[in-house]
Amino acid sequence: MDVYGNIGIVEAFANMAESGKIPHAILLSEDDGGGAFPIAINFLEQVYGGNPRVSKLIHPDVHFVFPVAGGDKAVSLQFLPRFRSLALENPYFCENELYSAIGIEGKQSNISVHEARSILDRLSLSAVEGGWRTVVMYLPEKMNAQAANALLKMVEEPPRMTLFVFISHAPEKVLTTISSRCLNLHIQPLSHEDQMRVHSREARGNQALSDLFHDLLEAIVAKDLLKAIETGEAVADLKQREIQKAFLRLAADDLRRIFMLQKFPQLSYIPDEDLPFYRKMASSLKPSFPRLGLACLDRALKLLERNVNQKILFTDMVNQLYLRV
Repeated sequence: MDVYGNIGIVEAFANMAESGKIPHAILLSEDDGGGAFPIAINFLEQVYGGNPRVSKLIHPDVHFVFPVAGGDKAVSLQFLPRFRSLALENPYFCENELYSAIGIEGKQSNISVHEARSILDRLSLSAVEGGWRTVVMYLPEKMNAQAANALLKMVEEPPRMTLFVFISHAPEKVLTTISSRCLNLHIQPLSHEDQMRVHSREARGNQALSDLFHDLLEAIVAKDLLKAIETGEAVADLKQREIQKAFLRLAADDLRRIFMLQKFPQLSYIPDEDLPFYRKMASSLKPSFPRLGLACLDRALKLLERNVNQKILFTDMVNQLYLRV
């Protein structure tokens, strides 16, 4: 997992992992999206001897906790696949991107006492691989008082080889009895150069998805159904559901650009280097296609949320788009 900036903290963590002198609780404070998460995962990968499952977020002894919604008994485990997809695609995610990814935007989120008890239950078991057990908690300030108090004794006196890593945007709101037991480190904001590197990484991923949709539109315009279906299968084969959602959002943006070029070309604001493709699509597709295509993409997004088989879902989406040319 790529890490940018904060060289001093990264080196300090490397020394801790190498020496074995690892504190039992660490509180990393950051600005939203500041990079504490990839720094933490990089550190844990070293703690776990370079085990690649740590960076893939699938190590059985590394537990992730984050604010959720859905009643007092809702816990992070229910949303873990979506969290994992988001964090692998964009380790520098912001709080609102998390809520969007797990489908709770606009809802009141927290870390409940039920979640705290779930953590205690998991830590009561022996480590699967016989080494460290770790809890990575994103936004501990979202713990209610009951949850914080339930975890307090475990943070104060953890069993041997048990590690808590807290990532906070408001450390002053974390229960003092917990934060005082932690090694407190502040993650400095990314420099402009590092921000550009992060955005460049995201842009490369987005460009690959845009290229997929452009291939799909080219096949549809050429009336090449086989090629269109093959492109749909490539989308279905994308590793994470969140990446498939990002594909649908980028595709929707492309259809809006084509619509603007068809109806209001003076307001399309498309970069010069991209104009040839969009002009070709605007002249080749019916004026009704962008509107009907957006409905197809919206339907696909809703079905994706309902865990419909991706092969069936994207094959149907391609077919629906093909019929509307």
